[in-house]
Amino acid sequence: MKIVSMQSHIVAVPPPYFGGMYWIFVTIKTDCGIEGVGEIYASTFHPKAMVPMIEDVFERLLQDHDPHHIERFFRQAYSSGFTQRPDLSMMGIVSGFEMACWDIIGKAANKPVYELIGGKVNERLRTYTYLYPKNSKGEFDYDDPDLAAECAAGLMKEGFTAVKFDPAGPYTSYSGHHLSLEVMDQCEEFCSKVRAAVGNKCDILFGTHGQMTTASAVRLAKRLEKYDPLWFEEPVPPGSSDAMAGVAGKTSIPIATGERLTTKYEFYDLLKSGGASILQMNLGRVGGILEAKKIAAIAEVYYAQIAPHLYNGPVGAAASIQLGTATPNFLIQESIGQWDGFHGEILKKKIQWEDGFIIPSTEPGLGVELNMEVVKANSPYTGSKMHISMDPKPFDVKMQSSDAWKKRWREESK
Repeated sequence: MKIVSMQSHIVAVPPPYFGGMYWIFVTIKTDCGIEGVGEIYASTFHPKAMVPMIEDVFERLLQDHDPHHIERFFRQAYSSGFTQRPDLSMMGIVSGFEMACWDIIGKAANKPVYELIGGKVNERLRTYTYLYPKNSKGEFDYDDPDLAAECAAGLMKEGFTAVKFDPAGPYTSYSGHHLSLEVMDQCEEFCSKVRAAVGNKCDILFGTHGQMTTASAVRLAKRLEKYDPLWFEEPVPPGSSDAMAGVAGKTSIPIATGERLTTKYEFYDLLKSGGASILQMNLGRVGGILEAKKIAAIAEVYYAQIAPHLYNGPVGAAASIQLGTATPNFLIQESIGQWDGFHGEILKKKIQWEDGFIIPSTEPGLGVELNMEVVKANSPYTGSKMHISMDPKPFDVKMQSSDAWKKRWREESK
């Protein structure tokens, strides 16, 4: 069996852009007619730069090769150009192609991928979602703790046993910064009201995006401990495992992180430093399914768990589901609502979600198929914004509470 052709699909996500401004899918086909699909989560470069990079990797490293040879593909890509070190954009491309190879392998064997990477451990996968609260005008409003609490209670009634929110203010290109007392008060108010709304029937997950310095994160964590969050997510930027460990060692709240890391090497460094007990690898960035399985195995040695990150499309989610189903130290899977909306429309059959849990597909391969009519109707992406963006200006203590500031950074983050 050999891979003979490839197509990339840059899909524009319609408003309100849940999962980013665009999704990058790849489809590859073998000489025996089996087609596999994967998703690339690479946001360092605009899609107009990514497309020729995708073509380059395919032509040099995958075309005319057997899709079963995952290790060969990974090692040659990892070593491309005498690098042999984690490279976010290269590993994003590798991840998408690697998923597609596994999709082909599963279809050829007539087995779900999870049966080929250890077999089913989990019959269903616990999920969480961000809060998406709306005000009386029907507009999304992420700054009102009362609306957040109301939204959390509603999601709990739907079946969710965990919800996430990030009230810590702007994440800028200049973060980490020291939060103001006003912002820390706001964070505590969110935790207090959401906890009161859900009681002990639902975990609360305190999300951040690396906004803080280590010292500021420790100060905030001490305020939040009494609300017993399941985790404190990426409190400092991802570049220093020791800095993350500086937070982890001074709070009882478990630290979760990893959405911006790639390959086993970066995750091993994080675990070795004591920086996290919950790993949030994104399978469209980390190197693919097999690399994520290796990371989960390393985490198992440290009695750490995995909670795959997902802020992209449903193909990456399908790969995460395969991993979670076959992983003993799986904790929880990020969902975007119940996988309806555009995440459901772009698939021939949406991901199955019931009463707070994903039910893994029994179909061969990844268990999902793109609806190509929807893909074509929303391609190509012609916007100028990146998949997700940071505020281009430094955090301003005096402006941080103003409506103008909040509006600006929310717009910049879309």
